[in-house]
Amino acid sequence: MRFSGLRILKEGLTGNRGWQPHWRDPAPKPEYDIVIIGGGGHGLATAYYLAKEHGLTNVAVLEKGYIGGGNVGRNTTIVRANYNLPGNSEFYSHSLKLWEGLEQDLNYNAMMSQRGVLNLFHSDGQRDYAARRGNSMAIQGDDAVLLDRDGVRRLVPYLDFDNIRFPVYGGLYHPRGGTARHDAVAWGFARGADQRGVDIIQNCEVTGIDIEAGQVRGVQTSRGAIRAKKVGIVVAGRSSQVAAMAGMRLPIESHILQAFVTEGLNPVIDHVVTFGMGHFYISQSDKGGLVFGGDLDFYASYAARGNLPMAEHVMEAAMTLMPMIGKARVLRSWGGIMDMSPDGSPVIDRTDIAGLYLNCGWCYGGFKAVPGSGNCFAHLLAQDRPHKAAARLRLDRFRTGAGIMDEEGTGAQHNLH
Repeated sequence: MRFSGLRILKEGLTGNRGWQPHWRDPAPKPEYDIVIIGGGGHGLATAYYLAKEHGLTNVAVLEKGYIGGGNVGRNTTIVRANYNLPGNSEFYSHSLKLWEGLEQDLNYNAMMSQRGVLNLFHSDGQRDYAARRGNSMAIQGDDAVLLDRDGVRRLVPYLDFDNIRFPVYGGLYHPRGGTARHDAVAWGFARGADQRGVDIIQNCEVTGIDIEAGQVRGVQTSRGAIRAKKVGIVVAGRSSQVAAMAGMRLPIESHILQAFVTEGLNPVIDHVVTFGMGHFYISQSDKGGLVFGGDLDFYASYAARGNLPMAEHVMEAAMTLMPMIGKARVLRSWGGIMDMSPDGSPVIDRTDIAGLYLNCGWCYGGFKAVPGSGNCFAHLLAQDRPHKAAARLRLDRFRTGAGIMDEEGTGAQHNLH
């Protein structure tokens, strides 16, 4: 089933009774060529690109809950490629290019909106860093515009430019960045993978990983054993728990990142705006709600909800940057389980167990990485060699110390990233 304006008009005039389920609900087969543990954005994108680009369709995606119920539906929807560190910058640039053609590729409205991302700076030192970062982005082939105070005021006049502690000096503007509808991204990839023959199996929790003589043989699940030649672990904040089933101890900690949304308002924020001194970021959804977030809850947890002190901290940052937000009523909040790596950068790599592959450590970058992560992980699973855009995202850097990807220059400590 393809979408078209004519089909939407027809369904609207006939009570929307002709729509069919977007993907099948198959029973697990006894054996697959590849089993992907995790039906979030990264896992679904991996399955889609395995089928589309590598012709591998004897693939199953195993999701313990329902599609869209994990981190892919629990984030602030930001898409960008404004990274500064070689290794990360190539990857996110690759991912943004995939985002830009995603809706046409999937024939699905992911509500991709390149409204621009504005990173504010509040000191001379931050201005210097923003200039270096912008130059790095331009060299990479991405877009970056360094704005002075007046340039920022023309874009976002509603900020508190004269805050005593954090006056706005200017900003680094990334016009191609923006937002996408998080659950629509999951649905689009699920639909696209299913149409190409991939089995998407919901309510199927993996309870064990079968290994014989150093080779993966399959998985144990709540719906029975499934054999597989290759297994990919793509479970975000649950990475350490699932990897432990294979006897692996990952350099990953799980933390909660809260997000918030207000009541629907008239259009007021046209861009994604980030606060350089308060780790606060905000945009406005198509439904009118202000979607925003801030720092991690700085303790390890698997609870998909946050704590009140960090909620207060985020609200304080919001009021500091734009006092007008104090008039908006917060409707709800939620938490995503973040898989935090020691250096703040992800892992897409093989493990020491033959046939077992790992995709984790996305920290704050998980949603914006969805198409790039799936594309690169599919390449690794299909060809057993890294995609050039993910060549530095190796797991062994934490064992050897070589190639550490310290994006923020804050050291190898989880809670600093």
